[in-house]
Order: sequence, then C-alpha cells, then structure tokens
Amino acid sequence: MNASNASLRNGVKEKLARGETVYSMTSRLVRTFDIASIAYTAGFDSIYIDMEHSSYSLEAAGQVCMACLGLDVTPFVRVPSTDPHFIARVLDSGALGIIVPSVQSAEDARAIVRAAKHAPLGERSVAGAPPQFHYRSLPAVDATQQLDDATMIIAMIESLEGLEAVEEIAAVEGVDILLVGANDLSSALGVSGEMDHELVRNAYRRVLNACLANNKVLGVGGLGSRPDLIKELVALGARYVSTGNDISFLLAAAIQKRQQFA
Repeated sequence: MNASNASLRNGVKEKLARGETVYSMTSRLVRTFDIASIAYTAGFDSIYIDMEHSSYSLEAAGQVCMACLGLDVTPFVRVPSTDPHFIARVLDSGALGIIVPSVQSAEDARAIVRAAKHAPLGERSVAGAPPQFHYRSLPAVDATQQLDDATMIIAMIESLEGLEAVEEIAAVEGVDILLVGANDLSSALGVSGEMDHELVRNAYRRVLNACLANNKVLGVGGLGSRPDLIKELVALGARYVSTGNDISFLLAAAIQKRQQFA
C-alpha cells in the first residue's frame, strides 16, 4: 500500500476468495520483528501471534504485526478471551484479524463481531490513523470501511458446546473462518490426541458442512505433526491451515541438527 490512494489489503482474504489454501505459522516464542521476516522467507501467508498460550505483550504483538504488514504477511492475533476492549486494542495495534478460542454459541460469535467491526455491523470505536494504514489519516468513513473489509474473524471450534452450535456460529455475519482446534476438541470428545479417530473426523466433517452452507472457510489447527491428515482435510475442502508454532519448529530443527553429530 505505497500509493496515497491505495486500499488496505489482506493477502489471506484475497487468496481464500480465489479458492486457494493459505498456510499460517504461530508465534509464541519470538517477540521481535524478525519472526515476520522468517515467515516471509519461509513462504507463509500469515502469522498468528498466540496471546492465549504465551506471555506475549500487546506491545510486542503490535511490533510483529507492523513488520508483517510491511512484508504482505497477514498478521492475526489469538486473543485469550472475548473481552471487547482487548480485541479492540489488538486490532488498533496492527492486526488484520483475531482468532478467538472456544467459541461456544452464536451469541459468542455475535459478541466478537461487535467488538471487531465498526458500525453498523459492530461497535468498535474509531481510531484515527491506525498502523494498518502506516499512520496515514483517512476520512473516518473510508478508514472504517477498509478496516472492516480487511479484518477477519476466526472462531475456534474446540469444545462440545461449540461443535453442537457450529451451524448457528457459521451463520453469524462477520465470521470468516471456523478453525477446529483438534487438541482441545479431541480431549472434549474423549479421544485425546487420537487425531485420526472417527469422532474427530466426524467433527471436521460437521464443521466443513456448516462452512459450506454459510460460505465460510474451514480451518485446521493442532495437526502440525500430522501432515497426512492436513492433506486429507485440504482435499475435503479446508482452506486455512495452522502448521505449528515457532517453539516446535526450533526444537525440531535443533534435535535434527544435534542428531547429525551423534
């Protein structure tokens, strides 16, 4: 977005609109802008910063989001809850979307939309010259429309309650992706860690059907160690893939390197 009249872009949203599959990495460990460059060089479409399962600060998250924006790597943040004030601060810090854990009802989903979108769809407060525009000032009506068009809402389905309400959640206007959290969902189904269990497969099928019926995207999470299952789900229609986090990537590479000298 170099030209003064350029529109705000979200590369993930554009690729999904073309029916392409997007691949994301999670940042839990690296708190500096370097992780954005690593994601870019590795060919990832997106980073999501995990503020649910890490001690990431809002300041550090904002710095990584800004670095991502400059590289056309779409920055998302997984927030720890549906707190509307925290969601607004995350988005005002440069994120182009939020990932919300354990969405359990349509009302949960509507509350998230109200927090993340401006009027008339939501209740997000208007912030002047946001980082997504590299601090350019735009007329409020233009800025809010562009932000709302570019900002994505990713609802995680990872509980029995969320699975039972998935059709209603998928029908909520403003939700873009239903991301199945396979680790927590498999535990809730009583088959913890059995990612290829028929109960888990059936859960994915149910979420996929809800997505197809409501023009939403199925997301795959928690299966980074099972690329075979990810490929199977992509073949079925999943289009957003969370591949794993920087801790697991670093540890796997470190173990492999050390074993070379055994």
